[in-house]
Amino acid sequence: MTALARSTPATLLVVAVLVAAFVTVGVSQFKLTIGGAIALYFVVWWTLLFAVLPLRNQPETRPSHVVPGQDPGAPASPRLREKAIWTTLVAGAAFLVALAVFPLTGL
Repeated sequence: MTALARSTPATLLVVAVLVAAFVTVGVSQFKLTIGGAIALYFVVWWTLLFAVLPLRNQPETRPSHVVPGQDPGAPASPRLREKAIWTTLVAGAAFLVALAVFPLTGL
């Protein structure tokens, strides 16, 4: 995962490819419209982002790296690129499960 999240352009490319794949499956297998699939995936992704953000965060413990006014619980290394990829994968699975469980044809 760290290799995919090494740079911002690489992360954006991985996320875009994964989103395109999940939306394509939603359109082809579950008969959604392209706009409906993108909208539903976006809502699922954005909701799950807030569930993934706090995972594996460690507060900064080195006093030399704490800036005056910084929240003491601010993560030392937030790893946002990795979390974007994880959110995309988890949201894709939740998106496909939701499509399989709920009758959303034509959305």
